[in-house]
Amino acid sequence: MESPDNHYTNSDYIVIKAKDNGVQVIGLTRGRDTRFHHTEKLDKGEIMVVQFTENTSAIKVRGKAEVMTKHGSMNTED
Repeated sequence: MESPDNHYTNSDYIVIKAKDNGVQVIGLTRGRDTRFHHTEKLDKGEIMVVQFTENTSAIKVRGKAEVMTKHGSMNTED
């Protein structure tokens, strides 16, 4: 049985690689009303590794980036 502290340590990770300056990665909350709860800006070539948590139900990527998951890779400009 997992402890509450490491509940998400076994969750899948998503890698976002900025292909241009100013790519925004936005975390959206869980619950009845979905809201923005965290925003990061990436510059060209920067990589961010993200994970869904008890607070994050969705991740929005704005700008030119490559998004890599266990299901494959996709580009935001496609």
